[in-house]
Amino acid sequence: MKLYRLGTVPWHYSQLLYHALPRLKREGLILCSPASPYVCIGYFQDAEQEVDLAYCREHGIPVFRREVGGGAVYLDGDQLFWQLVIRKDNPLIPASWEEFYRRFLQAPIAAYRAIGIPAQYKPINDIIANNRKISGTGVAEIGDFVVFVGNLIVDFNYEMMVRVLKVPDEKFRDKVYKTLQDNLSTIKRELGYSPPRDELWGLLAEKFSEILGPMEEETRIDPDWKAEADRLGEIMLSEEWLFLRRSPKIERGVTIRAGVEVRQRAYKAPGGLIRATMEVKEGVIADVSISGDFFFYPADRLAELERALVGVRVEEVEEVIARFYVEHGVESPGVTPADFAIALSG
Repeated sequence: MKLYRLGTVPWHYSQLLYHALPRLKREGLILCSPASPYVCIGYFQDAEQEVDLAYCREHGIPVFRREVGGGAVYLDGDQLFWQLVIRKDNPLIPASWEEFYRRFLQAPIAAYRAIGIPAQYKPINDIIANNRKISGTGVAEIGDFVVFVGNLIVDFNYEMMVRVLKVPDEKFRDKVYKTLQDNLSTIKRELGYSPPRDELWGLLAEKFSEILGPMEEETRIDPDWKAEADRLGEIMLSEEWLFLRRSPKIERGVTIRAGVEVRQRAYKAPGGLIRATMEVKEGVIADVSISGDFFFYPADRLAELERALVGVRVEEVEEVIARFYVEHGVESPGVTPADFAIALSG
């Protein structure tokens, strides 16, 4: 396996490179940081519901949909990314997703501890220090590979994070800001200063190599890799990709006529927020769209689940979803069929 120690890269490459590597059938650990800020949303999120797109356009802040679940986040050069691309059949991969996180998060945890921050693993996919989150992480499947992404947070722009999010009013935005400050920390906040970047990159490389074994180091993006990233960019930087999971604009339940209504509900499960918009006719689901900041494996099964729910009576959705999970080998850490049922039926 190679270690790609790339340093600062154009913002779009900080996302496209790890999407491209598995498509080239390569394993590797990428260490990089974006040259300019952007907003990144989770694969299952509805961009219009989660992000203030008008504000981002006005201020030249790009918005990118990744193929990894989770929530919307503001990213910039004060975050040092690790991006592990590893084959599904690699013997280092544990049997469950929770064990995957537990094993590979030991590398950034050890890096944090080496600089004096008492980082700890918190199931399912968090690193905390002094009871505050100090890293954002996620896992996705791309072809025959697993992609594990995360960051060391040197510093964080709390104000910009809450500004780019879609919120109902300024009072709510102030509440989000306070909650974010209370629950998310940084290296600078914990230590009172920022260690040299080279030291942090070196610690990440060292601690991952203790898990992955010795790696050959590269410091450049080779032509084939760049070409594949640019090819993906034509797709993933398009508006069509950004609005992949666009839902109907419904703010509440609306009765169309007797027996026909459109419902929109949100439910916060332990593993993430679920948003559901559906058309119901005489108690039967006629159409449904599910989005949110959860993780769902395999990712393409979510669209199949939506189709499987069409024609199902609302009171039977949990049974249908549970059966779908078993038949299709679905996993959604921290989110159960019962959680989806609550979002759909209340």
